[in-house]
Amino acid sequence: MQLNNKATVASALAGAACALLGTPAAQAEEGMLKDWQFDTAILYYGETDRVSLAEGVINATKTNDDDSIFNVKLVLDTLTGASANGAVAQPYAQTFSRPSGKDGYVVNAGETPLDDTFRDTRVQVSGSWMQPFSDTWRATGAVNVSTEYDYLSLGLSGLLEKDLFMRNTTLSAGLSFQFDSIDPVGGTPDALTSMLVPTYLGDDNDEGEDEFEWDDDYEEGENKTGSESKTTTDLILGVTQVINRRMLMQFNYGLSVVDGYMTDPYKLLSVVDNAGMTQDVIYEGRPDSRTKHSFFWQTKYALDNAVVDVSYRFATDDWDIDSHTIDSRFRFNLGDNDYIQPHLRYYQQSAAEFYRPFLNQADPLPMYASADYRVGEMTAYTLGLKYGHKMENGHEWAVRAEYYQQDPKNAGFNEPGVLADLELYPSVKAVILQFNYHF
Repeated sequence: MQLNNKATVASALAGAACALLGTPAAQAEEGMLKDWQFDTAILYYGETDRVSLAEGVINATKTNDDDSIFNVKLVLDTLTGASANGAVAQPYAQTFSRPSGKDGYVVNAGETPLDDTFRDTRVQVSGSWMQPFSDTWRATGAVNVSTEYDYLSLGLSGLLEKDLFMRNTTLSAGLSFQFDSIDPVGGTPDALTSMLVPTYLGDDNDEGEDEFEWDDDYEEGENKTGSESKTTTDLILGVTQVINRRMLMQFNYGLSVVDGYMTDPYKLLSVVDNAGMTQDVIYEGRPDSRTKHSFFWQTKYALDNAVVDVSYRFATDDWDIDSHTIDSRFRFNLGDNDYIQPHLRYYQQSAAEFYRPFLNQADPLPMYASADYRVGEMTAYTLGLKYGHKMENGHEWAVRAEYYQQDPKNAGFNEPGVLADLELYPSVKAVILQFNYHF
């Protein structure tokens, strides 16, 4: 949330409102030197036996003599590890093909199918310019480019802000447009078509690697096409209100409209018989449009030596996913130069109308279906602690450690045969470590 540097709010409240890698710090307090400010961060995110992420961020902000602000940010992250492919566990070993269609992998009996060759590197560059053009009006324009091995994203956005009532009220309106190009490894699979399952030959070759045999009638890419794309248009309307010298509130409404390819080309879906045994493995398919509404409320309250920050977000869309997010932070100053900040976040969502943990062979094939737990019913929570220190030269550093757990739920589906004895909704557990440095 952007805070005007002339608002009559306690300086502790203003300082807490400017996250190290969020709103430019030059807006936090009046009198800050109009010079370059740099924020850097290193982040590690690691799931148990699944995906790990390492990310580095450099954020630079320049405040000019006319109070305009230029900001540029570079993000580099790498992801490795295993990712759930969407198929259900079975009481026997299962064989799957790699996305490239040129190799395979085996999942042991009773285990959630994971593709353990998940690798990606992402580079993102973004820039923005905030220009005040009267005492109470400001406009911000921004661009961003993000690229991965199989993904390219280009975006433009603009924000207009107006101060009212002696700068105690700020109205804002923002609009952004994003274009994404998706070029999956091995091609884009046709939705709800069968994945070729190779025959596992064992690992007794000279290199000790798994060997697979493909059907002689198989032609690589026969059910796959080229690249796909989608567009996203976001609108946000907000009001920020100074309640008194200690309290600040913000209310936002967001509208997001997405058109184009939203299927995950690497996710699969098991087709089972009445005994729960897999008879086929198919690629998922999702609708090609989505409209989402979100409502956000946040309150910051400054105590004598602390700041309380609580927010709530409700989101709903035409996929029938409703979500609730409660986020709270309590920043407690340990003196003039140190603080600690506990963090607690709770999230809950309902399942998409097309979510299916598996399909029954006896039922007609639906128009859309996905077993991706990220569009299923779930709850999640984050619990963490941050410690920050300001040095004598004015530089600041902070460390953050958090625990995250995501718990998928059964959204009312019967589990036939052997599936009743298998874990179909395993929890995802992760640790988050971050180090920030501001100068």
